[in-house]
Order: sequence, then structure tokens, then C-alpha cells
Amino acid sequence: MRYVFLFIAILLIPALNVVVAQGIVYGKVYDKNTLEPLWGAYLIYENKQGTTTNENGFFSIKTDTSILNITFQLIGYKSTTRLIVLRSNDTIELNIGLEMDIQEIGQIVVSANKTEQKVAELTVSMDVLKTADFLKTHITDAQELINKTPGIEVLDGQASIRGGSGFSYGVGSRVLALIDGLPVLSPDAGNIKWQFLPLENIAQVEIIKGASSVLYGSSALNGIINFRTADPTNIPTTQFFAETGIYGKPKNKNWVWWNSPRLFSNVSFSHLQKLGQTDLGIGLNLLIDNGYRKFNDEKLGRISLRVKHHDQKVKGLIYGFNINSGYTVKRDFILWEDADKGALKQDTSTVSLLHGSFFALDPYISYNNAGRFKHDLRIRLQSSDNRFPVRKENNSDAFSLYTEYQLYYKLAHFMNTTSGISENLSRIFSNFYGNHNGLNMAVFTQLEVQPVPRLKMVAGIRVEQNFLDGEKDKIVPIFRSGINWQAAEYTFIRASFGEGYRYPSIAEKYASTTLGSVKIFPNPFVQPESGWSSEVGIKQGVLFGKTSGQADLSLFFLQNRNLIEYPFGSYPDPITGISGVGFRADNVEQARVYGYELEFNLNRTQGAFNTTLSGGYTYTYPVEFNQVTHKNTGTYLKYRRKHSAKISLNTSYKRFDLGLSLYAKSKILNIDNVFLDETTRESILPGFYGYWLEKNRGYFLIDGDLGYMINKLLTLSLAVKNITNTEYMGRPGDIQPQRNFSLRLSGKF
Repeated sequence: MRYVFLFIAILLIPALNVVVAQGIVYGKVYDKNTLEPLWGAYLIYENKQGTTTNENGFFSIKTDTSILNITFQLIGYKSTTRLIVLRSNDTIELNIGLEMDIQEIGQIVVSANKTEQKVAELTVSMDVLKTADFLKTHITDAQELINKTPGIEVLDGQASIRGGSGFSYGVGSRVLALIDGLPVLSPDAGNIKWQFLPLENIAQVEIIKGASSVLYGSSALNGIINFRTADPTNIPTTQFFAETGIYGKPKNKNWVWWNSPRLFSNVSFSHLQKLGQTDLGIGLNLLIDNGYRKFNDEKLGRISLRVKHHDQKVKGLIYGFNINSGYTVKRDFILWEDADKGALKQDTSTVSLLHGSFFALDPYISYNNAGRFKHDLRIRLQSSDNRFPVRKENNSDAFSLYTEYQLYYKLAHFMNTTSGISENLSRIFSNFYGNHNGLNMAVFTQLEVQPVPRLKMVAGIRVEQNFLDGEKDKIVPIFRSGINWQAAEYTFIRASFGEGYRYPSIAEKYASTTLGSVKIFPNPFVQPESGWSSEVGIKQGVLFGKTSGQADLSLFFLQNRNLIEYPFGSYPDPITGISGVGFRADNVEQARVYGYELEFNLNRTQGAFNTTLSGGYTYTYPVEFNQVTHKNTGTYLKYRRKHSAKISLNTSYKRFDLGLSLYAKSKILNIDNVFLDETTRESILPGFYGYWLEKNRGYFLIDGDLGYMINKLLTLSLAVKNITNTEYMGRPGDIQPQRNFSLRLSGKF
């Protein structure tokens, strides 16, 4: 028997040598056109392993695997894969030339049509913000990120895209915020909880500029902002940063109210990993901000968990859940003391401490039959609580259950449909708004056709009905259509038309409170808003020499009816019937906005240098129109601007990264008359009228950042925001941050 074992061992020795013996693959990665070495190219091989090229484009891999698949990737270049067969103790030289690619045109997005598409093939305008867009610049708040996007302005939490919205005191957003395609607006105030959006685990943010109600329903009247969470790759990734910062002194020294430094700090952590057939994502963020304004501080914590399982028995079946949760203790800034010495001090009559919590659980299941059809069932159970220890009459609890079933079906190789049904059930328990029950139900369908290879057309319809406290609103049908024609290899021409609408929020109907000298009256009879937007545009890819990128030009026109504002006037108290003066939500604005927008992104690689130049300019003409004659009245819409522009330059060289961003916005064209009328202005915002006449001239800002890669794992960076220490305002009385500095240690491994 021992001779048998000896014979088997002799036979296995060559095989064991193949397995155990180590092979080496080395070589160089270079630009196929210029033959220059590419530094920082990423190599992925053997499931969960990877390496990068050095400053000379050189790489080396040691492996005991006999068959090796190596994928070469670098931003701005087309990925390529090579299959290598290694014998015992082999050393193989592999030199790879990468071809330049226009990455921006090939980006995959899902928000426009609820299916994966290249951004260049869309019929609507879309901005895509990548994680790198805000990590380098030390942006930790989603509101700040969106506010620094061309064509968008966020006034005290209220987003406006291309002048489609003004400011209505933080309630009733006309821009719908989503996390992974599911709405995240609060069901009571209808506003965006910016502080709870999980930036630490975001792959990209997709912004549609224009009415999007056909696919997304109410509150998408002016567009959507979809925060898409990241999926893990074959290589586990952990990222973190720890940051501390300080607010400098404002340009107006009379406004300095503090004796100790105004500090802020932030800690973020995220981890993505595949565990067999299960994808796992974890995110954590902690914030302490002492505030540059008195009685305007915040402590915040948020956590996110993402679990996705790929079923082994049923191919194409995926199920899982996402959790987003947060807790904040803060004081919102409402009214200043005065313009002379108290612009950064809150009027004590409006100071109120808030304990706010947010929780969202999103279970889902999806089945994809090899791209022929796809079933999606997604649910969001969302809860938000507001607790005011001093003003208990403002406490509120809001719950919502959103369910959506969606079917994608490929009718033919040139035609597909996306259809669905959704419901949104909400319950409000509030000392502030009263107790209310709401239900929204909708069905939608959209057809996409590609009759010839370079032409795509889309058309959709949605039918929706809203119920509040047992009373039903009218059934609302709305439509959209669009076309995209690829005129040349990198030239895409588009045109679109879409209708939108928005039901009033609970706050707009029933909020009743007094804050300092400001009294808010309820209006249960306020009506829904409606409108439409149209656009023509061209997206042009740029690829010459070592420069790649794209430019996008669009002309747009939007018109909305019955937009809700809070006009100041005399209104009856709902309980006593006695009239008083204050603010109340009413349908008063007939809005028309037209203009154009230019955006661009250019990238150039030169040896170890990688430089990106990006930016945009938006011109809007926002004006009221007469409902009878349909002609412009000549009255500017409130809280809008004509001009806004941004340009950013970022360059990296070996271990260094340098960025500079310039922002310019023209003056606000019109505001509520109550802030200007001599009989009311001083009682609400003392000193504002004189300040407005002198300071409402627009503004110019500069932000800068500098990063140094300590090693492959750690980076140290410094960011300075508002370098010129410009003094500027959002909505009336809302002075924006002066120059501030932050130092960050970040890591990725």
C-alpha cells in the first residue's frame, strides 16, 4: 500500500508546484496616443485584490494563481482587461496602452426614466455630482452641496432649480428629494431634512432640472434631487475623516459677539464590502457646530445601513433593506436682533431648542429576467419627530408609509415600457398642525422607443389622487414627452416637455403659531400648485489631444400657476375669529421663468498632473404673468436672481491636490413687501430696510482647498471657504457664513 501512496505523491508534485510556485506580472501603463506613462492607474485582479501604477506608470503583481484576469482602470480612459496564463515561476512583462474616453458622457444614471441610461442619451437636463465633488472641498452638509451646483439655489433650506421656486419660510418644497429613488420629504411640513441625508455613503447625486411629476408625483414640480447610495465592489473599502474648523471674524466688526473661538468639528466613517452573495454598507457621521451666529448651534448624529442579497437559487433575484437614521439638537436661526450690531445674534423671542429625530426603513425585492423584464417592489417606512422643550405647542410627530411597485418590460429590441403603482400613507400627530391622516395614490406608465439607432423618444402619463382627512381631491392626469438624437459620435440634441404639480403640505394648510413679532395663520382652503416646463439642449463631447470632457447648452421655459406664498395681511384667527396681522399661505403667484444655461467639464492629463476645469452659467428671467391675457406683467418673481455662475479648477500632482472655486450671483430681484413697507419693516427685522438698499447687489465668493497624500492610506487637507470674507445674505435677515477654515485627516483603505 505504501508504494501506492508514493506513486500518487509523485504524480501530484508537478500540480502542487503549479499552485504554490509564485509568478510575477509586471509592466507599464501608458497613454496609447502620447505614449506617456499613466500614474495612479488602478489594477483589479483575483476577485478582491488590486494595486496602482507609480509615477512612471510601472506596476508589479506577485501571485500564485495560474490564470489571472487583470482589469486596468483610470478616470478619463477606457477600461481594458487582459487574461494572463502563468506557469511555475513565470515572469511576464505586460505593457498596456489606454485610450482616452469622455467619461462624463458615458455616466450611467437612473433618475430620469427610473432605468439605467447614459446621461448623454437623456431627454432632460441632469447634473451628476460624484463623491469627489464634495470630499475634497470639505462639504459635509447636503444643503451646501446642492447650493453650490450651477443653476440651483437653496434659501434657508428651500431649493430652487432655475428660478422655479422662491422662498416660503421653509415649508412645501417644490423640489423632491429622494434616497435611492424613494421620496424623503417630511409628511408634515413637506420640506427636505437636509441634515439627515447620508453623504458619507453616497455614490452620486442626480439632479433633474425641470418638472418630474410624471414619474415621481407631487413635490417634483420643479425637479428632483436623488441621492444614490454606493454599492461595494470586489475590493472592500473603508473611508473616514476627522475634521475641525473655526469661523473667522466677519467683515463688519460690529457684528462680533463672541469672546471664545467659534469652532466646528465633524467625524465620518463608511465601509463597503461583499460578504459572499451579500452586499454590506455602513455609514456614520457626527457633527458639533458651535455656530457663527448666537443661538444657532447644532449637534448631529446620523447612521446608515445597507444590506443587499443576491439569491443563489433564483438568478436575477435581489432583496434587502436600507436604514437611515439621525438625531439632532439645534437652534434654528429665524430673526436677527438688528442690522447694526445684532445681525449675527438671534432675537431671543424666537430662540427655540429643537430635539429632532429621523428614521427610515426601506425593504425591497427585485427580480430581473436577463434584461427582458424587471419587477421592483420598494417600501419606505419613515418617521420624524420634533420636540421643543420650551415651546411644547410646536411639538409634532410625522409617519409615512410609501410603497411602489414598478415593472420594466422590453417589448422589442427598440421599445420598452416602465409602469408602476404607488401609495403614500401619512399620519400627523401635532400640537402645531393638529392631527391629520393623508393618502396619495397614483399609477404611471412611460414608453421609450428607439425607431432608428441614434434616435430615442419617450412619452409618459401619470394619474394621481390625494386624500386628506377623508376628503378626496380631484384626480390629476399629467404628461411628459421627450426626444434625444445623436447627431454625431459625441453630439446629442434633446428636447422635452413635462407637466408638474404639488399638493399643499399640512403645514401650509394648518400651521398656526407666533414667533417673536411674526404670527402665522392657517389656511385649510389653499389649493394645489401646477405647471409645466420645456427645454431644448445640446450636449457636446470634447476629445482632443490630452483633453477630454463635455459641454452642455440648454434653453428652458417654465410656467406655474397658483404657487403658494406667505403674503402679509390681516387674517381672522381660526379659534376666536378676531382678525390680526401676520402671514398666511395663499395661491398668489403666477410664475413664468425662461432663460438658458451652459455647463462644462474638461479634464487634462499630463504625466503626473491631472487637471479638471468645470463650471456653469445660468441666466433666468423670472416674471409674473396675467392669467387672462397670458402676458408678462413686468413684476419680478420673489426671491429669484437673473445671473448665477460657478467655475472650479482642480489639479493634482503626485501627492498634492489643489482646488479653487469661484461663485457669482446677481442681486435678488424682489422680496415680500412687508420687509420694505415703513409701517411693518422695523417690527419684524430692525434695520433691514437700510441694509437691503445698500447690500442687495449680488455677491462673489472664492473657496479653496489643498490636500497632501501622506501615504497610500492617509490624506491631510485644508479648506478655506469664503476666502474674500464676503458679506452676503440668503433670505431677509439670514447672513451667510463669513470666512472659515477647516483641517481634515482622511483615509481610505
